[in-house]
Amino acid sequence: MGTQRNLPNSKEALLKSYNTRLKDDVKSMQENFEEILKLAKGENDSQLSKITQCEQDTYEMQVRAANIVRAGESLMKLVSDIKQYLILNDFHSVNEAITTNSQFYRSTQADCDKKLMNLRDDMAADLYDLEEEYYTSVYK
Repeated sequence: MGTQRNLPNSKEALLKSYNTRLKDDVKSMQENFEEILKLAKGENDSQLSKITQCEQDTYEMQVRAANIVRAGESLMKLVSDIKQYLILNDFHSVNEAITTNSQFYRSTQADCDKKLMNLRDDMAADLYDLEEEYYTSVYK
């Protein structure tokens, strides 16, 4: 993780928490899945009757399946959080886009300014000609 060396502490802590969440959720899914497989094999040596043991195993499987679903939802939330982090912290490409847009808008502005100045100069010349014509007119 050499790229994280220059990160501020808050970002590094956030990335570590993402890593921890990922490991915890995957570990939870794996452990619950393994326990479901053990329950399905019926390896329990208990004092309970087969029917009672079967009911108990069924309930435990349902709880463990719910734990797997919860861990899966947590992973989906983690993916969403990481995407948001990348969007908010991808400053290089954001800055590049801003620079490109700024250059485009500056050139557009310069072009518009040039057209406006030409229009101003044309109007000034036309007004000057009209004024001359008015003062030299015999109809005033």
